[in-house]
Amino acid sequence: MELKVVRYSSSEESTLGLLFIDGVFACYTLEDEHRDVKVMGETRIPSGRYRVELRTFGRLHWRYLRKYGMDFHKGMLQIMNVPGFTDILIHKGNDDDDTAGCLLLGDSVNNNQMKDGFIGSSMVAYNRVYAVIRDALSNGNEVFLVLSDEI
Repeated sequence: MELKVVRYSSSEESTLGLLFIDGVFACYTLEDEHRDVKVMGETRIPSGRYRVELRTFGRLHWRYLRKYGMDFHKGMLQIMNVPGFTDILIHKGNDDDDTAGCLLLGDSVNNNQMKDGFIGSSMVAYNRVYAVIRDALSNGNEVFLVLSDEI
C-alpha cells in the first residue's frame, strides 16, 4: 500500500497537505512548518519515502488502546527511519499544537495563510484511515508513505 501526502500550503506555523491512499484521496493533513534547521517537536517531516509500521508502546498507544479497545486499536501508525527524527506518528489532532513533528489527519481544513493551520473532523478521518492502514499491516502488507512538496 502506498500513502502519498502532497503538501500544498506552508506557513510560519503549519503545513497543509492532501493524503492519498493508493492514488485515491483520503483526507487532509497538517504538520508543523518547514525549517532548514530542525527544531525538536516543531519541524515537519522531510520529503521522502518512509515505511509505516504499527507501534505497540508509548503514551499515545496506551491512550488510544483505552479509548478504542483491542478490537480496533492494534498500535500507533509510526513513520520509520526519518533522518534526524524519532517517534513520528500518524494520529488525530487539529492544529500545530497537537503535533510534535507528527502527521495529523482531518476531513476539513482552513487556509493557513490567513490564520494558523487547522484541520477539523480529525477523529472521523483518523478512524477511517487508520482502519484501512491497520488492516493492510495486519494482513502482512508493506505500507509506505511518500511526502512530496508541491509548494
